[in-house]
Amino acid sequence: MTQFDVLTIGNAIVDIISRCEDGFLIDNEITKGAMNLIDAERATRLYSLMGPAIETSGGSAGNTAAGVANLGGRAAYFGKVAADQLGEIFAHDIRAQGVHFETRPGGGEPPTARSMIFVTEDGERSMNTYLGACVEFGPEDVEEQVVAQAKVTYFEGYLWDPPRAKQAILDCARIAHANGREVSMTLSDSFCVHRYRDEFLDLMRSGTVDIVFANEQEALALYETEDFEEALSRIAQDCKLAAVTMSEKGAVILKGSERIHVSATIIDELVDTTGAGDLFAAGFLYGYTQNRSLEDCGKLGCLAAGIVIQQIGPRPSLSLKKAGEDAGLIPV
Repeated sequence: MTQFDVLTIGNAIVDIISRCEDGFLIDNEITKGAMNLIDAERATRLYSLMGPAIETSGGSAGNTAAGVANLGGRAAYFGKVAADQLGEIFAHDIRAQGVHFETRPGGGEPPTARSMIFVTEDGERSMNTYLGACVEFGPEDVEEQVVAQAKVTYFEGYLWDPPRAKQAILDCARIAHANGREVSMTLSDSFCVHRYRDEFLDLMRSGTVDIVFANEQEALALYETEDFEEALSRIAQDCKLAAVTMSEKGAVILKGSERIHVSATIIDELVDTTGAGDLFAAGFLYGYTQNRSLEDCGKLGCLAAGIVIQQIGPRPSLSLKKAGEDAGLIPV
């Protein structure tokens, strides 16, 4: 008897989201479309320059956990916050989504992580993240029973930046596999892939990770190629199951020689791409843990992603479960 469908592990971050012009990114030397790691001083400066903003609990894996719960799944989350105001906001928000979150907070220093996200007119988001308390996440924060009782444990590639998190992830993989569960990861960001390419490939080829999520740019970066077809063929060889998203072109699901293309959800307006990949993973993993076909898993992923990009922020304001029922992807 499993207690959870999906356990996600990631950097517990409060997102501060604001709109800006492309010129603002250039003037402040912000790499467009990337996750830029920054220190406390730059975090303070960028915050002071932001226009009106929305503050919401975020972090890649936290968004995925919230998405799974929104779909009607049983979700749990590991991530480190500090005992401060932003930490309380994060904990309240994720629990209010119906996600199990019991990771003990750290002290007041370093403070809870925050990411200043600047959204340009084209909907692209440029993230500037101060990791703060996230770097304190380590093996002592692993709840063994939660890992053992989760069908899939999913972690974000961003966790390879804080050093102690690596051991915690490896511990979780060991516990999960010992209990007949599966482990999944998202490559997170092409810049993240460039930093840890060899380690990510080893996680896949060694069987430490069973399911991999990537977007087109991340897949190309993983294999240092400009040939997308080559990247797809190689990722299919290196892991048991892969889901590669391609923005408006949908997604490709790869399992051995099997390849399934899923069309993107038709949307009315692109507002903000923050959380698109996170919600695709949520939809896919929800379907996967409910024993749906790989095609239906991909459709659920595209549906969830399509909904979240039509709003500001990474946590869906609409019921994904209701949308899935209306689309015939979730039984009523």
